[in-house]
Amino acid sequence: MRTQSGSSTTATSNSSPEQTLRAGGKWFKKFWRSPTAQTNNNGSSTTDGHQSPTEEEKPVVNPTFEECLEGQYLFEAAQLLIDREKHLFGEITETDAIKDHEEAVKKLAADQKALEKRIEQTVQQSLSLSSEEEVSALISAVKAINLEEEQDQLWKQRRAWRPKKWKEHHDKVLHELVYSRLENPSSPTGDQVNQSSIQADIQSMGRQLKEDLQWVVEVVKNCYPPEMDICNFYARQYHQTFSARLKKIADFVLDDKDCSFLLRWVKEFYPGILEKPELASNINTEELGNLLPDELLKSLEEQYLSKQQSDLMIFIGRVLDEAKKEWDQGKEPTRDDGCYVSPVAYDVIQFINGIVTSAHITVRDPHKAQKITSNLTDFMQRYKEFHEDIIRQNKPHSKAFIKANLSCVKQFRDFLITESHLFPKNVRENCLRGLTEMKQSAHTYLLTPVHKILKPHYQKVGTSDWLKKNTFEKLLNSTEEELQELQGLTQSCHQELIGQLQQEMTVEYVRRLLKGEVKLKDKDRQLMAYMTVKENAERLHNLFARMGSKQDWLKEILTKIAEVLKLQDIPAIQMQIISLGSAYPDLSEKHVSALLKLKTNLSKADRKIVKTTLSDTLKESRADPGTRRFFSKVEVR
Repeated sequence: MRTQSGSSTTATSNSSPEQTLRAGGKWFKKFWRSPTAQTNNNGSSTTDGHQSPTEEEKPVVNPTFEECLEGQYLFEAAQLLIDREKHLFGEITETDAIKDHEEAVKKLAADQKALEKRIEQTVQQSLSLSSEEEVSALISAVKAINLEEEQDQLWKQRRAWRPKKWKEHHDKVLHELVYSRLENPSSPTGDQVNQSSIQADIQSMGRQLKEDLQWVVEVVKNCYPPEMDICNFYARQYHQTFSARLKKIADFVLDDKDCSFLLRWVKEFYPGILEKPELASNINTEELGNLLPDELLKSLEEQYLSKQQSDLMIFIGRVLDEAKKEWDQGKEPTRDDGCYVSPVAYDVIQFINGIVTSAHITVRDPHKAQKITSNLTDFMQRYKEFHEDIIRQNKPHSKAFIKANLSCVKQFRDFLITESHLFPKNVRENCLRGLTEMKQSAHTYLLTPVHKILKPHYQKVGTSDWLKKNTFEKLLNSTEEELQELQGLTQSCHQELIGQLQQEMTVEYVRRLLKGEVKLKDKDRQLMAYMTVKENAERLHNLFARMGSKQDWLKEILTKIAEVLKLQDIPAIQMQIISLGSAYPDLSEKHVSALLKLKTNLSKADRKIVKTTLSDTLKESRADPGTRRFFSKVEVR
């Protein structure tokens, strides 16, 4: 409810300005068409919009000053006094006026004081107008003030009588009115039950400020001429008064909740009020400046951000503690659509995103908000240690936990990359590095048993038995069986793991081949080796593609190696080696030498020519940073 200062007149808070100004069943908008009394040159009163009565109908009666004052026609009352003033001081000397018209002067002074008091009372009601008549009176009061300002300018030389400075007095009255409104805001509506006294005080002042400024732009503005810029005047008064009150509050040692509440009002809620279209279109918000000086803001922001940082670390620490508790109790992670999942990443990401995003809105500076995540590296280190402990203990449910962790690692990586603005650069890079190490250790833990089972089959590669089809067939069958043990991962994590296994198997295949146990003495043997490698490449690719791998490039490496085994002409071999070296710059002379030694019909001089070609090619070309590395993983003695 809007309450007039010093009056019991009220209106419901849910009413619009038009509704609150209904009077006698008439809408406020009708007021603007109602007559306004004016004074003719001869002192008589006429009415705009109404035909003046003829002398036969009604004799002309000029209203007295007292009648104008009583009827709230303050502009007309001011005009009457100005006419008397001109008569007393404009046609005779000041000495004669005091001598011959002392009583008239006293009466004029008394009437001026009465008018000034009535105008002051009317202005004081600006923020609690509840009827057409009160709005009409304010309009008339403003016109009277401006009229007196004009007279002050006309009577500059007669300092004893003027200036009256009614405009200055008007501004002072409004300043005191605004101060009173914020000093004694309307009673809260019940949402402050759980707030501290400081929070309730700030909330009440903020609500009062919002309601009053809306009233000013919707109602009071229409009572003033545009040149008085009344909306910006009120905005300055409220801004300065609210600022002074908040400075006093900020000078106290505030607890974290009060500090956060105050900062949000200064940086978030108050600017939000001024940004509302109806206010922003009438108020120059840029000229108002900040509610608090920089040194106070800095102190509040530091306390607020430190609290948010502390809360974040506590919340995400609890998430990790809960995961450790389930591990210690021997529980397997839950399954979702057949995949092991953990809530760690989801919960931590929600906390980070919520707290940092909220802080960004509050402090209005993304760089400052990043302070909240500056200790995230500590959390990630704890998570990594927990991950490594699971691997080290190698319990029956370790694999299930590691599979669930891989899903979390993927979620964390994606979050750090896509929402990089939430983190300091060094924190982001350190966390990504730690996550990469976690993924690698998880892959190693899950794939090492697979390689152990496949080792007997690896040993046949590059031997005389290898040229027999059933040897590689056994490797493929065992691989397919082991791939079933790697189920239980989310699709993206399974794809990465299967791709890693395919790459490691291809590396082992090439390593075994380059050991040189098989001797390809002639063209026929070399052609047989070509067909074997090519077929192996095709079948290995098909198996992993069927299981979800996307590492098509590994098939190309084996195919290029097979081409080298088939070719007989040195220039053709040179071209193939150049092609292989250009695609994979980590191909070394030792790799080429080992490959060419399989072709025992090549002379040492021929091998040297081919190696020199590779060396020249690598010197001339610059490796693309994004080029895949393969041969550097293949050890050659």
